Amino acid sequence: MSLGPLMLDLEGVELSPEDCELLADPRVGGVILFSRNYHSPEQLAQLCSEIHAIRTPPLLIGVDHEGGRVQRFRDGFTEIPPMARFGKQFDQNNRQAHLDIESVGWLMAIELLSCGVDFSFAPVLDLSHGVSGVIGDRAFHRKPEAVSSLAQSWMRGMHRAGMGAVGKHFPGHGGVKADSHVEVPIDDRSLADLLVDDIIPFERMIHYGMEGVMPAHVYYSAIDPDHPAGFSPFWLQKILRGRLGFNGAIFSDDLSMEGAGLIGGYAERAGVALEAGCDMVLVCNHRGHAVEVLYSLSPQGNPLGTARLARLHGRSRIERKELVESEQWRQAVERIHGLEEVHTREMEL
Repeated sequence: MSLGPLMLDLEGVELSPEDCELLADPRVGGVILFSRNYHSPEQLAQLCSEIHAIRTPPLLIGVDHEGGRVQRFRDGFTEIPPMARFGKQFDQNNRQAHLDIESVGWLMAIELLSCGVDFSFAPVLDLSHGVSGVIGDRAFHRKPEAVSSLAQSWMRGMHRAGMGAVGKHFPGHGGVKADSHVEVPIDDRSLADLLVDDIIPFERMIHYGMEGVMPAHVYYSAIDPDHPAGFSPFWLQKILRGRLGFNGAIFSDDLSMEGAGLIGGYAERAGVALEAGCDMVLVCNHRGHAVEVLYSLSPQGNPLGTARLARLHGRSRIERKELVESEQWRQAVERIHGLEEVHTREMEL
């Protein structure tokens, strides 16, 4: 059975009979987890094991676990600092910033993998233009070269743990004030401007071997005024796959977000996104709409899409107990705690 093009969410910390029925459908290819699905590392490991046992090849399990404000699992997991912390460190001590961010990327990935989660939607590759509240300190830096360099080290740590990277939000969400969760953002910059600024981190990370990309629910009015990037053949086929040479998996952002609303109903949103070039679409926090999308999809799989998505399966299954008893994990945790102590001292000055 192939991996279908729909990623959906769950209601609670255990699989319900309805969950099991939906996840067995060949049109489903993955599950995205949220804080409501988490109680403890042991519970999470059990949940992921049961999800993976439903299908062969196993369904993908993803989560937004990028650090700072966006980290779904807290108690029992190491708190990851916001990425802007490393951007500031980059300006003060370039070498140390890269050592620290690689260690943190490894720690984030290995803790998730030890519980059975395949990947995190990370790193954030948006530039910190200073106008986007929803991006804010989730971005590493304003300069594309700094973002590219830090993100490469973060991804190096992820790869060392056995996890692929999914960069977001192509071609860059940092230049608009509106939050695509609740508004329809419009960026009026030219393609030439984006190519020499916001797109650089994506181009570099593709060259470095990034496995996945999530486009933004942003309209770039001077380029394709009719579609947000994640629904645009121009952005996904001509620029991302064509000009930048990306051959990995493309995930839509959540189709429930307001930035996707002008495309139409949920089934239409999914159809347009897949037709534009997405390999997998996400429908979160609306089970009824997820089912609506499911039944609108063809039961016939896409072998190329499945091959791209399969690269996101976790490549390390270290047990949680073994991990927390390891010297490497202890050193990585101590490194993060050291970063927090430095930050606290700086805040007190």
